Amino acid sequence: MSLRSQQSLDCNCLGRRHFLKMVSAATVVGIGGGGLLFADSARADALTKELRDKLTPEQIIQAMKKGNSRFRSGERKERNYLREQKASAKGQYPAATLLSCIDSRAPAEVIMDLGIGDIFNCRVAGNVRNADILGSMEFACKLAGAKVVLVMGHTACGAIKGAIDNAELGNLTGLLAKIKPAIEATTYSGERSAKNYGFVDAVARKNVELTVAGIRKDSPILAELEAKGAIKITGAMYNLETGVVEFFA
Repeated sequence: MSLRSQQSLDCNCLGRRHFLKMVSAATVVGIGGGGLLFADSARADALTKELRDKLTPEQIIQAMKKGNSRFRSGERKERNYLREQKASAKGQYPAATLLSCIDSRAPAEVIMDLGIGDIFNCRVAGNVRNADILGSMEFACKLAGAKVVLVMGHTACGAIKGAIDNAELGNLTGLLAKIKPAIEATTYSGERSAKNYGFVDAVARKNVELTVAGIRKDSPILAELEAKGAIKITGAMYNLETGVVEFFA
């Protein structure tokens, strides 16, 4: 091997070591300051138990906020989903569990720039709770270690409009009945109809608020975890027009 070739090889090795040190430092910063973990460390590999356990609920929420900001600006992080899939195949350590609507325009992982293994996501029309959803959340937090429970509604929700219109269709009838308390609890001075999107969105917000309160009431396990500071239960609204996720906390 020529002297020039050996020098080039040495430089390449030093450059790669320097890069790996920078990546490691960025990961540590993400743990300490919040908001970088999902963006940086998870794009190469899945979220690990060690990294997840060092985060506070507030840092996890901040990471989701920053992910939504990147989504809105069109600057989502490059991800290697194949590597994330392979890294998470033998174990998962999600940081949060979400209850969101099945609406095709509101995929939580996309609009908050998250990767494989970052969150548990329960999806049902109108983001309503039931015993199965609560059981899933209890598994996610008590057994699997997730630290945030987030209920996310969205604007122009078809399930909300259906509940306002008293729609009836098979099993959907019972689902929409779970939304009706939010209609009654919504204070609104304008037209209270499904044609008025201002009212629809007000009911959607109230539905999130009541669902958050209902989770605390119907799940002593989650309520106790929150009282101890181990988790945070909160809500959010996603705006289909602007792409903004408005977090209640």
